[in-house]
Amino acid sequence: MNKTTLKVEAGKQEIFIFREFEAPRDLLFRTLTDPALLAQWMNPFNMTSEIHRYDAINGGAYRYTQTDPKGGKHLYSGAFHEVTAPERIIRTFEYLNLPERGHVHLDTFRLEALSGNRTRLTIHTVYPSVSDRDTATRPGMEQFIAESYNLLDELLEKQQKKQ
Repeated sequence: MNKTTLKVEAGKQEIFIFREFEAPRDLLFRTLTDPALLAQWMNPFNMTSEIHRYDAINGGAYRYTQTDPKGGKHLYSGAFHEVTAPERIIRTFEYLNLPERGHVHLDTFRLEALSGNRTRLTIHTVYPSVSDRDTATRPGMEQFIAESYNLLDELLEKQQKKQ
C-alpha cells in the first residue's frame, strides 16, 4: 500500500494531503463521487457510514453520518462548487457536531494520472483560521485519513478485478 503524507506548516490555515493509488484516474474519481462506493471505504477504525445525500455535481450538496464502534454519531455536510471528471473536485466541508456552526473549510481534490494506470491524489484544504486548522490536525487525524485510504486501496483493487 502507498503512504499517505500530510504537509502541515505552523501558522498557516491550510494542509495538503498526498496519496498515490494503484488505479486509473477515472476509477479513483468514481470512488470519490459515487455514494455507494464512498460508503464502502469511508469507514476507518470500524466506523460505518450512512450517506443521506451525495450529489457530486456542480452546485450539488452532501450530507452523511459516520457511526463509531461505541455508537457515537458524527454528522458532516457540504456543497460541491466544482466537479470536473476525472481531474478535480472543489467542495466545502463542515463537521456538524461542533458546539457552534461556521467552521467550514474548502477542499480542492486534484487527481493526476501517472504511468502504469496509477493516480496521485492531492487535497488542499483551507480552514477559516489557524485555530480551526490546528483543531482539525489534532493527534490521530493522520491515522484516520491513512486508514480511510487503505480501505480505499482495497476497494479500488476489488473494482479493478471486476473490470
